[in-house]
Amino acid sequence: MKNILTLHEAVAVILLSSENRTATFEKIAEEIERRNLFRERNAGITLAEQIKLRTAISSSKYKDWFDFAKPNILKMK
Repeated sequence: MKNILTLHEAVAVILLSSENRTATFEKIAEEIERRNLFRERNAGITLAEQIKLRTAISSSKYKDWFDFAKPNILKMK
């Protein structure tokens, strides 16, 4: 089944409903799975790792949406 949301949109949905618009990559992944917001994923990579790669690396095209705080925290700008 095709995803309704892109991964970065699903992350934004979760963060906008989280306290201080902040959560760990694992918590974001759990909530995305629980709400079935993003079903199709790359094989061999955990959803938490996919979220980190899509949102927290400096070359990410979504870096204007999110702030990364080490070691494992993501915040919506």
